[in-house]
Order: sequence, then C-alpha cells, then structure tokens
Amino acid sequence: MKPIQSVLIVGGGTAGWLTAAFLARTLGTRSPEGVRITLVESSEIGIIGVGEATFPSIRGTLAAIGIDEARFVRESNATFKQGIKYVDWVRPRGAPGPDHYFHPFSQPSQRPGGPDLLPYWLLGAAGAGTAFADGATMQKRIADASHAPKRTSDGDFLGPMNYAYHFDAGRFAALLATHAKSLGVAHTAATVDRVELDAQGAIAAVVTREAGMLSADLYIDCTGFRAALIEGALGSPLRAMNDVLFADRALALQVPYARSDAPIASYTIATAQEAGWTWDIGLQERRGVGYVYSSQHTDDARAEEVLRQHIGPASETLSPRLLKLKVGYRETQWVKNCVSVGLSGGFIEPLESSGVGLIETAAYLIGYLFPFNGDTAPVAKVFNDMMRQRYQRIFDFVKMHYCLTQRTDTPFWIANADPRSVPESLRERLAMWRCRPPHRMDFITDVEMYPPSSWQYVLYGMEYATEMTASRAAYPRIEDARQEFAMIRQVSHQALADLPTHRTLVEHMLARQR
Repeated sequence: MKPIQSVLIVGGGTAGWLTAAFLARTLGTRSPEGVRITLVESSEIGIIGVGEATFPSIRGTLAAIGIDEARFVRESNATFKQGIKYVDWVRPRGAPGPDHYFHPFSQPSQRPGGPDLLPYWLLGAAGAGTAFADGATMQKRIADASHAPKRTSDGDFLGPMNYAYHFDAGRFAALLATHAKSLGVAHTAATVDRVELDAQGAIAAVVTREAGMLSADLYIDCTGFRAALIEGALGSPLRAMNDVLFADRALALQVPYARSDAPIASYTIATAQEAGWTWDIGLQERRGVGYVYSSQHTDDARAEEVLRQHIGPASETLSPRLLKLKVGYRETQWVKNCVSVGLSGGFIEPLESSGVGLIETAAYLIGYLFPFNGDTAPVAKVFNDMMRQRYQRIFDFVKMHYCLTQRTDTPFWIANADPRSVPESLRERLAMWRCRPPHRMDFITDVEMYPPSSWQYVLYGMEYATEMTASRAAYPRIEDARQEFAMIRQVSHQALADLPTHRTLVEHMLARQR
C-alpha cells in the first residue's frame, strides 16, 4: 500500500483554501518531509457567496492556521457576530405577541454551585414575559445596543462574550489563499476538463485545460455544487432534503450604509417572509442583504419584489444576484482516494451559518485522521459516519426553527409546520421535551455542531411548551434562581459601560493591523 505523500485540492473558495491552510499546518507541508499539497482552481468559475456568517468555532480555526484576528478583520472586511435575531418567525408581522427572539452565542449564565437556569425559567423564576435568552445571558442587551463582544484590550479571539464573525466571502478566500501559500501550498490556475480513474475505480488523475494532467495520492473535491470528482467521476449521489427544508433559491444584494459612521449590527438579522426569510449582515462598509426562498412557494420575480420592499429605497439602483441551491448531503462523502469538502459534500440553507462550520469539521477530520500509510478505507468509514450524523443533526436543528411556527398566513409556513415534513429524529426529541427541557445528555458531542444551549434558545424562542408540573419537586432552588436572574440583569448594565461600540472595536482592529 503506497503512503500518501501528495494531496490535490480541486477548487478554491473558502472550502478549498481553508482546507489547504489547515492541512498544511497539520501535515507539516513546509517541511521537506511533509505531505505536499497543491490546489488547482479555475479563473472561470466564481465563488458562491456574497457575504458569510460564521459560528464561534471559526475563532479556533483561525488560531490553528495562524491568522491573527486583526489581520482577518482587515483583509476580510470582517465584523463581529454575537448571535442571530429572528424577526416574525413565531407569528406574522403585526400579530399580538413578541415580534422577535434572539439566539445568543454565550452560554446561559451559571456560576459554580449555582442552579441550572433553564428549568427555573420554565417555572417562572425570571419573571413574566422574560425570554429565556434575555434572562439567562446579558448578550442580547449588549448586541441590541450595538456594543461589541470584547474590549479593545482583549487578546486575539478572546472576550467576555462568545462571538463569531461576518465577513466578505471573496476577500476571506483571498486571505486564506495568501496564507496557505505561505504555508507551502502550491497553486495551479487551471480548469479541470475531466477525471481519469484507475483499474480499481479510484481517481488516477485530473486533466486540465491549461496544465495538462495532475495526479496525487489523495484528492479533495471542493468544486461546489458541481461535485465534479465525488459525484461526476465516482458517482456518490446527493440525498435531497428539500422535502424537509424548502428554501432552494437566494437573491443577494450589497447595500451601502447611509453614512460612514452608521452603527454595525453585531448579529445576523433573519426576518421571516412569505416564502422564506431575509438575512441582513453588517460588514464594515456595507450590509449584505438577501432573500432565501422556496421555488415551490414563489417565483423569482415575486422574490425580488419582497427583497426590495424589505430593503426600501436603498435597493432601487442595485441588481440582485440569483443563486440556485441544491439542498441535501452525500451520505458517502469519502470514496476511495477522494473526499468532498464544502458544497460538494452537501448544503443546508444558511440560517444558522453551518456552511463554514462544516468545512471546518471536514478539514479537522481529514487532518487528524489522515491515512499516512495509504489505507483510506477505515478513515473513510469514520469520516462518512461522522459527517452524515452531523448533517442529519443540523437539518433537524434548522427544521426546528420552521416547524414550531404559529404562522398559517402563507402556504410556505403551513407546509413547514406539517408533521410530514419533520424528520422522525426531530419529532422524537420534541416529544421528550414536552415534559422536560433539553439536556446535554440529549446530544452526542462529536457529531453536534450546535451546543445544547443553541437548541434551548431556539426551542423556547419559538415558544415551545414544556409542562413542568410533574417535575416541579425536582427543582427546589427557585429563590437561588431568582437571584441569578436578577444578578444577570444588574451586571449587564456594567457590561454595557465596559464594552465599546461594535464600530469602535472594528476601527481599533483596523488601526492595529495598519
């Protein structure tokens, strides 16, 4: 069995270059004895994505590959993200009741020896009308005030609030490319015309228009929805999931700020619409705004009307970009000597920013499980099992945002609440949570992207009913819990005074990098 000494990544963008940079650091590519990594990409094929939102795991990834925070902020047009604000998801606009809820990234507060706050929130200890995310963490108050999750004096990737980023996808890919090359990754600009297989059905080489035949011991497919290697050459099918998540189109615009010193929102704003939802992402000099929608429930012309109405007059001179999305995942993402990463492995709509997180996961698994001796079969099995389970859990998590809606105003929302569109695995979890809140024992850490707190914030943000009468005696510390909720409210005022505005932090990072 031939040892793996060379890797060929086919396709660039965030998927290709992030994988290249991570593997270069993990596999010692700069050393003469390290695994050689080459990335081939075509100048004719653009990057899918006009702006990206991430999950807090990205901080660990940037640190692992050696990109400091100020450089990342400057070169990627990045800003800070403290969570997601969901507007009009529970009920239609104008209906009685709260019009939004928040999914913060910070964990519910729990001092050593203190009570777990969620069951006590369900028992009313936070006070009537207090949302769980508002009562259990101070992050919403900070983000609503357009303050930052960290101080200017905090070190790279550190801060009192948990956070991720918003960034420009094209600029981030360019930064990753520059950095990966500095780590020893070779770059070939060429268009792959065909893939050749050997007698055992593995990939023998890719044939390019400009550089001829390129071969390696391991191939990584980062060709996006085309999936030129994993599906085109090796025949691994996509398991469609558009019977669970219906949104399969997106229109995107880049909207300038009205003035240069406008506050920058430090959360993604996801606003429910008649056939999907709009995103609003604040970058340094503009907002990325788009509409993710279902082609089963509207058409492109009406979708553009909805997007322009949502943005208002600022959209009049702008032309949206249309993206057609393949919703689903490959149950087999590693076949023989080829592994798919990014959109070639699967796609889940961008509601909870899983795209970059799945790239991170795949790169981690490839790097740390790397089959140096060339025996890819056992590694492929582990990789396929873990990625399949992770996709399944993310589909469940995202579907939970939809299926708990009280909206019946359009066919899209009615269809999403239909139990027939809800995976059995999610139905079983929801049934358990009728009499008790979600607990960490409900989750398998290594295949979960989202912690239990994320499920809790969304579940109760969507006003799910958990009946605690039968278990009330198991929670005798209600007075302690009341004091904890009061302490969080009090400390949040101090935090607001201590933390700079979001724009102030971004400008500090830009000045530091200069």
